Amino acid sequence: MKYVLDTNTVSFLMRGDTSVAARLERGLRTDILLPQPVVAEIEYGLARLPRSRRQRSLRKRFSLLLREMIRAEWTDAVSFAFGDIKATLERRGVRLEDFDLAIAAHALALPAILVTDNVSQMSRIQGLRVENWRDLSSGS
Repeated sequence: MKYVLDTNTVSFLMRGDTSVAARLERGLRTDILLPQPVVAEIEYGLARLPRSRRQRSLRKRFSLLLREMIRAEWTDAVSFAFGDIKATLERRGVRLEDFDLAIAAHALALPAILVTDNVSQMSRIQGLRVENWRDLSSGS
C-alpha cells in the first residue's frame, strides 16, 4: 500500500512526534511519498520563520526528509484528479484550499492513502482514503 503524507503530518514529523515517526518506520521507504505541494508548503512555513536556532533545526530536519523521501510526481493524472475533485466539491458547495486539493489529488491518482491530521476535512473528498498517524491519546 502506498501512502502520501499531508503537510501537517510532515510538520509533526519535523517536530519529533513519536507516533508519526514510529508509524513511518514501520512502512517501506518506497511506499511513503511526499508530494511537491507539501514541499512547497513546508518551505513557505520555514521561510516565514525568523532566523533562529529553531528555524535552523527545522530546516535541517526538512533537508533530511527531502534526502530520504521519495516524491510523488505531479502528473497529468494528478491534474485530472485535481480538476475533478475541485469541480465536484464546488457543486456540493464545499470549499477546500487548492493545495489541500492538490495533495489529495496525488493520493487519488496513485492510488494511495492520504496521511493527514485533517481527517474530517479530507474525508469530504469522494473516494479518498485517509489515515491519521498521530496517537492523539498521547498528547504529543
